[in-house]
Amino acid sequence: MKKPIVLVIMDGVGRGDGGSGDAVKVANTPNLDKLFATCPYTWLKAHGTAVGLPSDDDMGNSEVGHNALGCGQVYSQGAKLVGESIENGTLFSSKTWKELVANCVDGGKAFHFLGLLSDGNVHSNISHLLSLLRAAKQAGVKKAYCHILLDGRDVPATSALEYVEQLENVLAELSTDGCDYAIASGGGRMAITMDRYEANWKMVEAGWNTHVHGQGRQFPSAKKAIETYRAENEGMIDQDLPAFVIARDGEPVAKIATGDSVVLFNFRGDRAQEISLAFDRAEFDKFDRGDYEGTLYAGMLEYDGDLKIPSRYLVEPPVITNTLTEVLCQAGIHEYALSETQKYGHVTYFWNGNRSGKVDEALEVYEEIPSDVIPFDQAPAMKAVEITDRMVEEMAGGKFEFLRCNFPNGDMVGHTGVMEAVITAMEYVDAGLGRIMEAADKYGYTLLITADHGNADQMTETKKGKTSVRTAHSLNPVPFIVYDKDLDVTFKEGEFGLANVAPTIVKLMDLQAPACWEESMI
Repeated sequence: MKKPIVLVIMDGVGRGDGGSGDAVKVANTPNLDKLFATCPYTWLKAHGTAVGLPSDDDMGNSEVGHNALGCGQVYSQGAKLVGESIENGTLFSSKTWKELVANCVDGGKAFHFLGLLSDGNVHSNISHLLSLLRAAKQAGVKKAYCHILLDGRDVPATSALEYVEQLENVLAELSTDGCDYAIASGGGRMAITMDRYEANWKMVEAGWNTHVHGQGRQFPSAKKAIETYRAENEGMIDQDLPAFVIARDGEPVAKIATGDSVVLFNFRGDRAQEISLAFDRAEFDKFDRGDYEGTLYAGMLEYDGDLKIPSRYLVEPPVITNTLTEVLCQAGIHEYALSETQKYGHVTYFWNGNRSGKVDEALEVYEEIPSDVIPFDQAPAMKAVEITDRMVEEMAGGKFEFLRCNFPNGDMVGHTGVMEAVITAMEYVDAGLGRIMEAADKYGYTLLITADHGNADQMTETKKGKTSVRTAHSLNPVPFIVYDKDLDVTFKEGEFGLANVAPTIVKLMDLQAPACWEESMI
């Protein structure tokens, strides 16, 4: 191996159009500018079929992105995996689905469906929920209730009413023959339920109290709740709307009661694990669950295979083997992985093919810098300075031959839709890059810079002549840059994706890539 390698992942940084909504371009980024002006680079596809999603209309996300970066292969993922299972019927023939249905049909329990209500295909897809509801009705389930989390992050910022209308139409269609199918509760995804990496258990507790105990402001319909909150909170987008409970005659339509069947229909794992633990674990101490004694709970997928979260799930996960970490450990390479809480799981769990823990304890060191519990637009630096400090320290130490880190700023601040904050976030990432570039020169490293998907590069969108804030990921390609004044690199011709990164790293290390991998770009 010529030099040890550092890989920097600028989360949510793609190639925008260079206009006023492209925060990557608008920001003052002298180090990125230098890299593009002086270094060999190419652009990688980071969405759709390149990361295992159904079509190229599907935006990429951090989970499938890091899967592809870390395993050098393309697997059916998320929406595609679930969609195939629904289409071929394996979901409905699974032991778990049959148990959930029997609990309702034979045991007289209610069936609850909890999850993100949109077609963003990042955490969930409303079409999956509608398929589950129709299958439940066909199987004889009499009572089914939806606990909806509003998106406005992976879809247009104020699009919730479109999805509510679509769901309400299907619920009305199914509420015949003595059946009661209805929306029971909801709220914005960044207000309740969908925390990740244990950054804010209060969010999960708030969702628990809403869905399980029926606590919260009551409304006659989800539409009325959304319209009221928007009127009362000017400029508030869907992801931030407060919790609400749908009531009839002053009483909640449905609470999730002990013994009921519950499905979390999200397929993405990071924001599904905490609420799954609350439902699934007999021993639980993160907050007071009240008189809860357990439900028949299942996830759409197994959100963590090693920790068995949850114990029941509807769709078997892809079995990802021959990851980059496995290849490097077999070669005796010492590795270091670093990020703050918001993306720590991405450079470890997702990077290693949805595997918790290490492949080889003797060769790997993982470090998490705790994220602040504060709206990201209020602190757009996040932990970029601390991440940079630690990377430079470890580069100086010389212990590791492969180091990787993730700067979450472009993605997490990008999701807020606050352009000024995203510009500041990009400038902090750029400053970190500059220091890591200096360390690479000083200590003798090959530095690689890439991203997992776009976001900060497209902060606005124009439809029907109207420009609005965009909070979702973009479909734009992401960079792959090689910084090493001693290395002569020429990229092959062709279209490459995130899965081509691992083979390229292995080639730079003069190691043999598994036959199942994509090709190296150099």
